[in-house]
Amino acid sequence: MYTNNPKILSWIYEMAAKTKPDNIVWIDGSEEQLEELRQQAYKTGELVKLNQEILPGCVYHRSALNDVARVEDRTFICCEKEEDAGPTNNWMAPDEMYAKLYEIFDGSMKGRTMYVIPYSMSIVGSPFAKYGIELTDSIYVVVSMAIMTRVGTDVYDAIGDNGDFIKGLHSKAELDAEKRYIVHFPQDNTIMSVNSGYGGNVLLGKKCFALRMASCLGRDEGWMAEHMLILGIENPDGETRYLAAAFPSACGKTNLAMLIPPEIYAKKGYKVWCVGDDIAWLRPGPDGRLWAVNPENGFFGVAPGTSMKSNPNALLSTMKNSIFTNVVLKPDGTVWWEGMDKNPPTGALNWKGEPWDPSDGSKGAHPNSRFTAPARNCPCLSKEFDNPQGVPISAIVFGGRRAKTAPLVYQSRNWDHGVFVGSIMASETTAAATGAVGVVRRDPMAMLPFCGYHMADYWQHWIDMGKKVANPPKIFNVNWFRLDDEGHFIWPGFGDNMRVLEWIMKRCFDEIDAVDSPIGYMPKPEDINIEGLEGEVTLDTIKDLLTVDNGLWKQEVDGIKEFYSKFGDKVPKELKDCLSELEANLNK
Repeated sequence: MYTNNPKILSWIYEMAAKTKPDNIVWIDGSEEQLEELRQQAYKTGELVKLNQEILPGCVYHRSALNDVARVEDRTFICCEKEEDAGPTNNWMAPDEMYAKLYEIFDGSMKGRTMYVIPYSMSIVGSPFAKYGIELTDSIYVVVSMAIMTRVGTDVYDAIGDNGDFIKGLHSKAELDAEKRYIVHFPQDNTIMSVNSGYGGNVLLGKKCFALRMASCLGRDEGWMAEHMLILGIENPDGETRYLAAAFPSACGKTNLAMLIPPEIYAKKGYKVWCVGDDIAWLRPGPDGRLWAVNPENGFFGVAPGTSMKSNPNALLSTMKNSIFTNVVLKPDGTVWWEGMDKNPPTGALNWKGEPWDPSDGSKGAHPNSRFTAPARNCPCLSKEFDNPQGVPISAIVFGGRRAKTAPLVYQSRNWDHGVFVGSIMASETTAAATGAVGVVRRDPMAMLPFCGYHMADYWQHWIDMGKKVANPPKIFNVNWFRLDDEGHFIWPGFGDNMRVLEWIMKRCFDEIDAVDSPIGYMPKPEDINIEGLEGEVTLDTIKDLLTVDNGLWKQEVDGIKEFYSKFGDKVPKELKDCLSELEANLNK
C-alpha cells in the first residue's frame, strides 16, 4: 500500500469485495516488479518471451479469438440523462447499468490477483495532468499500461487528499462476448470494462479515459480532448511550428505523425518531430494560443502495413521493450505481419497460435493486430514530449478519404467555419469487405466513437473554445486520397505530404496568399512545392487536385443536411449558418 487516502482505499476494497480476488498486488511502476510479473505470465502463457538478442525487452501476447478489436456496440456512456449521451452513443440508466455490471463482476477475480495500477495521463504535476487508478486481473494490462501511461506511486501524491481521480475496474472474467461491456459513468469519474482482454477495451487510460471521459472533463473545465496527432515542423532557421491533425481510421494518421521529409526538404535542413500519434489535450495558454500535450506515454499502433518503407520511425519504435499482439510468431522468436516485407516466414504460428502456411492464402496476423511501444523509442520524438506546458498549436488539420469531392487542401475562413469543416469530416468506404464501395461515412473530428457526450454539444464546445483564445489555430482540411478516372491515387502521399504542410504553415504565419473558393481558401497551384517530383506531379496535376466540383459539393450539402438532422435542434447556429453559406456559394 502506498496511500492512506480513505477515498482511494475504500473504493479499492469495495471493488475487491465484489470481484473477490485471492490477493491484491500494488503496482509501483518499477522495472523489478514488472519483470517479476512478466516471468509469472510466461509460466501461464499469458505472455510469450521473444528473442531477447533481436528484440530486447519485447514480449508477445494473444487475445481470445472473439476479442480482437474495440466493440462499439458494447460501449456505453451512462450519464444521468439519455439526451446528454446523444444519438451516436449507446446509453443505459446508470443505476440499471451498475446493477448489471456488478452481477457480472461478482466473483470474477476468484483464483486470480487484483493489480492496482496508479497512472497519470500527461506528465505528473503538469497543468494538463489527470490521474487514474485501474484495477485489473490481467498482467498484460499491467505491462501495457506501464508503456502507454506514466505508472508510479508519485500518482498517489499528485491525487492528494481530495480523491480526484478516474476510477477504472477491469476483469477478463470469462471473456464472454455476450457479457462484454465497456462502460463510462462521467458523473462518477468511473470506467468499467469486463469480459475483454483486448488492449483497446482494457487499457482504460487510452480511448476510455483520454477521450471519452476527458472530453466530458474538458467540456466542464474549459479545455479539449481530441483524437489528434501532434507534430512539429522545424524549418532551416531552427524554428519549430506545431500542428494537430485528426483523421478517421485508415487515413494515414500514424504515418503523418512520424513523417520523414522528402530529400529536397531534408537537404535544406527541415525536420519533423512527433509529439503524439493519437490523442491531444488542448488548453488555452497565457499567450492567447491553444497549447497541446500528448497525454500518452507510448504508441498502440496497428501492425499490418507498418514497414521500413511505409513508416520506418514506427517500426523502429517497436524494436525494444514492446508488446506485440495477434501478429505472426516466427520460429526464431521474432514477429512478422502482412506488409512488413515480402517474405512471409515458414514454420511460424499465426495470430491464433496455429501452424501457418502462407501459401494457403490465409492471413498470418490479424488485420487489427497491434504493437505497444514506448514513445521514447521513436527516432523522431520531439524534445518537447515531456514539456509539462505542452506546445503551441498554429494549425488544426482535418482530413478524410475522398475519391473526388475534397481537394488536396483548403483553409477555413475563420474558427467557426473551421468547426463546420471538422463537423462534416468524412471518408468513403474503399474495400468491398465493408459493404458498398464509395459510401460516405461521417466521422466529425474523428471523434464519433470517442465523444463522451452529445456530439452537437461537443460542436458547441468547440465554438465556445474559439471565443476563449485570442489567437486560435487556423483550421484546414486535407485529402491525400483523390483518385483519377482509372482509380489511381493522384497525389504521392507519405513524406510528400510535407509539401502541403509547408503551405499550411505559411498560411498560419501570413507568409503566403490564397484564393477564395465556394468552400474556403485554396492554394494557388504554383504555391504547392513540387520540386523533386518531376515526372510524377506537374502543375496541371496540382490544378486538378485543387478543383472544386460544384455538382459533387451540392450532393455533399444534401449529405450534410441529412447528417445534421440526426442531432435535431442542438446543432449550433454557427454551423447551420456555414452550411447555408456553402449552399449559397455553390448556387452563385
